Amino acid sequence: MKTRRDGSSYPADARNSAPAPQARREGAPAVSRRDGKPLDPETRPLTRRDGQPFHQDDRRAAAGRGQTAFSHERQFGNKNFALPAGAPSPDGRTPSEFGKARREAPAAKVPRAKKLALRAPKQEIVERSARLRETRVDYSNIEPVRLQKALAASGVGSRREMEEWIEAGFITVNGKKAELGDRVGPQDRVMAKGNPIKLKWADRLPRVIMYHKQEGEIVTRDDPGGRVTVFDRLPQAKSSRWVAIGRLDVNTSGLLLVTTSGELANRMMHPSFEFDREYAVRVMGQLTREQMKEMTAGIELEDGAAHFQHISETGGAEEGANRWYKVVIREGRNREVRRMFEHFGVSVSRLIRVRFGNIGLPPRLKRGQYYELNEAEVAAVMKWAGLTSTGQIKVRGGDRDTK
Repeated sequence: MKTRRDGSSYPADARNSAPAPQARREGAPAVSRRDGKPLDPETRPLTRRDGQPFHQDDRRAAAGRGQTAFSHERQFGNKNFALPAGAPSPDGRTPSEFGKARREAPAAKVPRAKKLALRAPKQEIVERSARLRETRVDYSNIEPVRLQKALAASGVGSRREMEEWIEAGFITVNGKKAELGDRVGPQDRVMAKGNPIKLKWADRLPRVIMYHKQEGEIVTRDDPGGRVTVFDRLPQAKSSRWVAIGRLDVNTSGLLLVTTSGELANRMMHPSFEFDREYAVRVMGQLTREQMKEMTAGIELEDGAAHFQHISETGGAEEGANRWYKVVIREGRNREVRRMFEHFGVSVSRLIRVRFGNIGLPPRLKRGQYYELNEAEVAAVMKWAGLTSTGQIKVRGGDRDTK
């Protein structure tokens, strides 16, 4: 029933006809209006908390307050905020639609790592780097490589995933369905799931970055838990894909090498090449001389024998509970350094990688910073790893492509 703002009712002929008497339950008490006249319960007006009638103006005001609150919570990110049932958001979405959009929204942007600022190198190095930067290998001199390797190097997916695509018939080469073992070169036309793929070829020096990883970051490209990854922090590689040379667990900090060359990464990580990995280890407790000798001789862990190439005590107050050790190991098994100390009941409280191969962590490179090697430095790393500038293995009488 409609009422005027002063509480009086409209004339009977201006009101809608009341519902039939049988609509009200027999014997139910009648509800009175302000003027004392009976009012059917099913036709009584909505009232506010103070008992006054709830007019359309009040509904508009409440809706306005709700939209203001909604906009505020969206701006400042209160995840517990919810719209009233059925009420649309300012952009017209219902609560269920907004909740779905919020769940599907991208994660907060992670700030990029800062680049280490260094003084300009010598003019000779600058000129050599410029020459190397402009050097390109003729495509006609690039040997064909395995299809899954070419796809992975071009950023389409991992090698294992590409092998699954090939087996499923998703890949074609020059119009024919590809098979495992096929090799492709720059002149071949490759399509994946009906889309043309522009393969990227190693015709120049790769990029190499030294990153001082922080604790809490993980070395993976995608984490279901939503944690920060090192690839979130590093600069984008526009024409290629970053590959981490080895891993550091979430609680380990220090030197992490990242490159665009899968061959360099494979070369430095493979156990057969035995590149040293040096760590600074802080422990709660202290090792005996006998235990240190046993660590270099070899101990048995749950996944096999392990040993340090070298271990030495480097510091720690005599009366303190912490001791620092320097260890060198040539393997990269999961938590291997920590497990070797835990084998003797000594808990590692801090673990920092300070060297990988002949590349050491610069003292000026602080946590969360990165330094990109110049072309002359990258060429030296490739030479030291036994690779050509494009990632091929050096052999007598020429270069051969790695499998």
